This record gives sequence, structure tokens and C-alpha cells, in this order.
Amino acid sequence: MPVAAASSTIAPRGTLVLLGGGDDDPMLTLLAGLLLDQSASIEVLTTATRRQPARTAAAYAHSLHQLNCPNVRHLRVDETHPADDPATLARLRNATLVFLSGGDQERITDFLRNTEFLAVLKDKYQHEANFIVAGTSAGAAAMAEFMLVDGYGWRSLLGGRIEVQPGLGLLRGVLLDQHFAERARYPRLLHAVLAQPRLLGIGLSEETGLVIRPNQTAEVFGDGVVVVVDAAQATHNSLPNTSEGQFISGHGLQLHLLVPGQQLDVASRKVNSEVMK
Repeated sequence: MPVAAASSTIAPRGTLVLLGGGDDDPMLTLLAGLLLDQSASIEVLTTATRRQPARTAAAYAHSLHQLNCPNVRHLRVDETHPADDPATLARLRNATLVFLSGGDQERITDFLRNTEFLAVLKDKYQHEANFIVAGTSAGAAAMAEFMLVDGYGWRSLLGGRIEVQPGLGLLRGVLLDQHFAERARYPRLLHAVLAQPRLLGIGLSEETGLVIRPNQTAEVFGDGVVVVVDAAQATHNSLPNTSEGQFISGHGLQLHLLVPGQQLDVASRKVNSEVMK
């Protein structure tokens, strides 16, 4: 489907932290270090977690307590907990850190898009200097303007064999995928950016992510590699004339492999290969 061009806006004053899944401990340590006040309000949003969300929230609370963050609560938005419940909105407005757990990213967009909850979340991210939004796995993928929700292995190089859906839109101009190297998702990201060349494709490996601080370029953290695919200057793209089930082709795509400490300017699509100390 056609995608409208991203509107230019003032850079957000909040911080965005995204992890590709796997072991969350390094990310939680990073989040604890980003908080100016360890006693700040932390809300664990388990919308993506279909099974045992309370258990998931309790596990994150325990880990954060070990990092000297005592004020951690379980914020539920799901079939029986409306996003725009007044008490839920009040807790969101009071939060300094909102953490989105993994699971099914379509649940996140199903329950949060077109809600006051999402409007408040975006407003806090845009205007509050100390506000942090973080997500792992599905919770990370949903943060982008668009997210990949379907496409498996080599079949993703066939026309019509991937599915892209709108995300929450906190990270504009980006199409995000997670568990990237571990689940062999290169083909579907290549297909997706050829389908929407204005979107920058980013694949997050497990235990690897991006931290985007105010007025700074995105920095890779963790143990693995972040893959960036840019088809904006592709010299050939067969997709407009590719029928369903036919192999796609594309020439002149740019591919970047970024390791921890390296940086990506999402707006300009430029990378900095110097590892930050």
C-alpha cells in the first residue's frame, strides 16, 4: 500500500531504546543507568504478551528492583483493560519510563493505535526531556512507523509473500524487524524496503539494540549486529512489475552492518563507523 511521506518535526526530547529480543538484562541495566532518579515511576506494558502477562511483568519488576529501581508497576492494556481508562492514562502521564514487553506486535497496534493512550505516549516522548520509551522484541518492532509481521525464509523473496503493517510511529521513516539474524529475516527486510524505498529498514539481532537520545544519532548497544538496508537509491527494482509468487530483484541497495558503539543518523541515513567510547 502507498505510504505518505513522513512529516518533518522537531526532534523528540525523550529517549527511545529498542532491543531485538533475547536476554533483556543488558537493556535493563542500560535503562536503569539512563534514569536520573532511580525512584522514578516505571510502567511495564504487557500488551504484546498474550500468556501470563502478570508473570512477565513481575519478572521485569524483580530485575529492575535488583538494579535499585523500586517503583515498578504492571500497566495492562488488553481485552479487559482499555487503553483509555482514566486510571491507566493517569499512570501513563506520571511515568518516567514505559517498557513494552515482547510477544505479538500486532496486539500492541490493535490495542493502542487511535487511542488517547498513544497520543499521550507520543506527546511525552516528544516534549519531556527525561521520559524514556523502551521495548524488546515485539515491543521494539511496534515503535517504528512500520513493522514486518509476516514473511518466512527464502519465500520472502517472492512477490506477495511478506506483510507490513503500521506501527506506533514513534520512530518515523523506519521499518523495523527483530530477532533478525537468529530467524533469518534478511529476505523479508530486503523485500519490504524495495516495496517502500522511502522507509529505512533496520534489523535488530537478539541482545542487540539502538538507543536514541535527544538530538543525538542512534547508537548500537549489546552483543550483536544491527543491519540497516537502504533502497532509496536503488538502480533497479522489479516490484512494480512482479506478480505474486515470482522472485523479486533489486540492484544498488545499500547494506550496513553496525556493531555496538557505532551510530546511525536515521534522518540522513548516514552511518558513523567509529566506535564510541
